[in-house]
Amino acid sequence: MTPEDALERGLAQLHLDLERGARAKLLDYVALLAKWNRTYNLTAIREPAAMVAHHLLDSLAVGPHLRLPAAGRLADVGSGGGMPGIPLAIARPDVQVSLNDSNAKKAAFLRQAAMELKLSNATVHEGRVEQWQPALRFDVVVSRAFAELRAFILACRHLAKPGGVLAAMKGARASEEAGCAADVCKDPEIIRVDVPFLDAARTVVLCRA
Repeated sequence: MTPEDALERGLAQLHLDLERGARAKLLDYVALLAKWNRTYNLTAIREPAAMVAHHLLDSLAVGPHLRLPAAGRLADVGSGGGMPGIPLAIARPDVQVSLNDSNAKKAAFLRQAAMELKLSNATVHEGRVEQWQPALRFDVVVSRAFAELRAFILACRHLAKPGGVLAAMKGARASEEAGCAADVCKDPEIIRVDVPFLDAARTVVLCRA
């Protein structure tokens, strides 16, 4: 299956109707990720078609569950190769997305990707998230592979505005991690996420700031 076919079929399964320009940008992002991955080791996934499922669709599938308001603000902490922030920035041009990573090479890739993809709604913050003091706090703070749930909340809760959401993308151990984080995340919402072409458990844990 080509990356184009995988994206089209995946978007149909997710019931996401993106404009042609957004679809093109998503595929350009995969090509850019594959190119930089040869030198920067941004992801263990090497094949572009597999990147569509593991990175694009995995990121886009969680988008509706984040309930981002129109003209909202999203922080993607520990963004690495830009997941889920870059696919979400492409799909939601009305949302301001801040991509954070403490690794200089990964931050360089994020800046290059935002520039080449012409993502006027995406900015990059390089540095440790614990020391990040943004001028405006965020509606949603999301992480895909930052840390265990409790560590994520403790490190990032200062970034969310009052009433905002801390969203952790997790696998099969989400309930276990939520149990260990009960002192910092009361009444978490654990949502199963179905990702096309991935035969693996995917969940997102939502905690109110």
